[in-house]
Amino acid sequence: MTIWPLAHHPEAAGEARKIAKEILAMWRVADEAADSVLLTVSELVTNAVEHARPPVILELSQDPGNHRVHIEVSDGGPAARDGDWTISCTPDEHGRGLDIVNHLTAVHGDRQAPGHGIHWADVATATQPDHAPNC
Repeated sequence: MTIWPLAHHPEAAGEARKIAKEILAMWRVADEAADSVLLTVSELVTNAVEHARPPVILELSQDPGNHRVHIEVSDGGPAARDGDWTISCTPDEHGRGLDIVNHLTAVHGDRQAPGHGIHWADVATATQPDHAPNC
């Protein structure tokens, strides 16, 4: 399990993707599954920045036994108002993030704890082979 605190600003999603990409490469997660993990990380972190208070914390873990990457993004609980990006958008420009997460993940959900919310998802993965198969 790896845990990273993220700054509570719009660039956090990009930072989270960069971190996740490095970890997924170390775990040898196949490219298609890695893309799903990266987009899920981006959506969950963006939601935390836009709809919740700091801190924003990214947690990634791998369960090779069930071929999944577990993603958790915790935040400081609901914000009094949405972030600047959400406020500046028309309704058709946002609001699809959880639909995307639902499509990309095996399962996802959230739970509340005193002073913070945790949004999590499991993405099905496969690892890349150690070497090319013999022909």
